[in-house]
Amino acid sequence: MTISVRKPTVEQILDIADGFGLELTIEDAESFQGIMGGAIASYARVDELVEPTPPVKFPRTPGYRPDEAENPYNGWYWKTDIPGAAEGVLAGKRVAVKDNICVAGVPLMNGSRMLEGYVPDVDATVVTRILDAGGIIAGKAACEDLCFSAGSHTCATGPIRNPHNPAHSAGGSSGGSAAVIAAGDVPMALGGD
Repeated sequence: MTISVRKPTVEQILDIADGFGLELTIEDAESFQGIMGGAIASYARVDELVEPTPPVKFPRTPGYRPDEAENPYNGWYWKTDIPGAAEGVLAGKRVAVKDNICVAGVPLMNGSRMLEGYVPDVDATVVTRILDAGGIIAGKAACEDLCFSAGSHTCATGPIRNPHNPAHSAGGSSGGSAAVIAAGDVPMALGGD
């Protein structure tokens, strides 16, 4: 993705300054314009670079959206079974991944209808490390809408309930991660709080 950054004109700098109640002379604006040149050249160089795409090392199928019988607390957004290396400190351990973390080929909704249908083509570094250590990605744990809540009621797939007392919150924004561990579905989960 290219983000084209252009040096503002002297008139644009004067307009911005005026909007903030600052009085600049034309010489001041020209000086600021010159100062911006170095940073803008750096942005242009970054745009020229090819973004590396790390390889997806472990085969997988996309998995599925679990039904209510399999997901009574709504802690899961998506279930998978992606085994990693045969050996390692996490060998055979099932791990849930918060649904704001990329797992290649597996839908990522981040708790929001706005991202529904998005499927990343790369694994986040943490996912690669889990798989390299022998872990199994068991699925994506539901999270709050764009992770913007400390409750467990804004997820687009419905509220996440506390397995110890379904009338209570599972917390947030990593409520799904908490719920799938508390329900005994997995021994560990990634969160972001």
